Amino acid sequence: MAPWMLPLFYAFIFVHSSHLSFAKFPPRYFPSSLIRPETTSSPSNNEFYKTKYFTQNLDHFNYNPQSYQTFQQRYLINDTFWGGNKINAPIFVYTGNEGNIEWFAQNTGFMYDIAPEFKALLVFIEHRYYGKSIPYGGDKKKAYKSSKTLGYLSSTQALADYATLIIDLKKNLTAMDSPVIVFGGSYGGMLAAWFRLKYPHVAIGALSSSSPILQFENITSQYSFNNIITQDFRSESENCYKVIKGSWKQIEDTAAKHGGLELLRKSFHICKNYISGDYLEGWLSTAFVYTAMTDYPTPSNFLSPMPAYPIKEMCKAIDNPKFGNDTFAKLYHAASVYYNYTGDVSCFDLADDSDPHDLGGWQWQACTEMIMPTSGNTKESIFPVSTYSYEGRAQYCQDYYKVQPRPTWITTEFGGHDITRVLKRFGSNIIFFNGLRDPWSGGGVLKNISKSIIAIVEPKGAHHVDLRFSTSKDPKWLRDVRKREINIMKDWISEYHHNLADSDAQY
Repeated sequence: MAPWMLPLFYAFIFVHSSHLSFAKFPPRYFPSSLIRPETTSSPSNNEFYKTKYFTQNLDHFNYNPQSYQTFQQRYLINDTFWGGNKINAPIFVYTGNEGNIEWFAQNTGFMYDIAPEFKALLVFIEHRYYGKSIPYGGDKKKAYKSSKTLGYLSSTQALADYATLIIDLKKNLTAMDSPVIVFGGSYGGMLAAWFRLKYPHVAIGALSSSSPILQFENITSQYSFNNIITQDFRSESENCYKVIKGSWKQIEDTAAKHGGLELLRKSFHICKNYISGDYLEGWLSTAFVYTAMTDYPTPSNFLSPMPAYPIKEMCKAIDNPKFGNDTFAKLYHAASVYYNYTGDVSCFDLADDSDPHDLGGWQWQACTEMIMPTSGNTKESIFPVSTYSYEGRAQYCQDYYKVQPRPTWITTEFGGHDITRVLKRFGSNIIFFNGLRDPWSGGGVLKNISKSIIAIVEPKGAHHVDLRFSTSKDPKWLRDVRKREINIMKDWISEYHHNLADSDAQY
């Protein structure tokens, strides 16, 4: 994946120093109830789930002729542990992110781990325009052709997809009284929280993990994201922080010298002869950003194969005395923790534009509604001093898509300003988890809003670490977080069944 293709998954990162042009490095990767889902008998690549498809309407909010076009929306399902409709056993639904749903299912083991205890049915729904859920006959080139075809890609359309599919699935299973809890991490976590607020009649609660729903429109500082990354590295090693912070000028000065680009290419084992200082800086920044996001306490293979506590491993490389004063050797070995921990890569292709997780649609979302300022850097930042430029983003989006971003739409549609005061009045049953080592936590909900809108904050936690598969090596703090989430969800379900019994008794 090219160094400037930054999915928030993952996606929506716009990390760039003051001399990196936004135009050079564009943003890329954070139905009717009468329609029945079309099932297939072939299992998905994920051994835990079977793949099914649902005939979904293209446009839920208009009644123009083109709105009635349909596409096949993929979802994954596992009924191994489900207690069935006779006992109104719960249904756990993952609200899909900006990518291939199998990727998220394979990395969201928490739902699978707790399904036996809850006797839950597991469902992972793929977000429209990602993976295999492509409108216009599944033709990605046509679907992504222009703003005219991409115009149906939005969070509100996606939420309507989920509501429609869930209601229809429950009808087919004769499980209309089975309670639904939605789960999501990152952008998927944002969707889970918003789904509970917009469709409370469909889901009784939401686990919204590492969801920066406040990273919009003058709510969260543009400096928060990179300040947290800075603190992550600085708390590990002051020298590590200083080496990275001082490296950008050294790279820039070297690139400007005769033969400097060739020296950089060799120092960082770049495959192709062509290289630029900007590309190298983007490549390194990506490694530091994603390592901070996924600084998990156990080995992981989510964004890239990495060891436990990868920031610690990066700083060990930088602090290793055998590299002396060779900054480039230190940076190369640090970046290799993210890009080449397995040791299989002989050289790095900075021009690689592959998209193995089908994240490409995020560029459109980041040009329309997902305007999340994150690229500001103070003098203390591990990255060069910079200020977020909305004008730069808007110009790129106009040039590329001929559309202007709508930076206030998300807060208009879902809220965000004065969230405590607002949600205390009408919201309920949402868990917001945030790990403070995650740079996105700055835009998350970090304090309880009410007795039923609960913030679980873990200082040692990284990006939606609670949703990962449990292991025997999980630290106590992580086990405690999950226990608390489980107990809260049990209370939701118990209350639901109690209310359901009272309602039946009245008739």
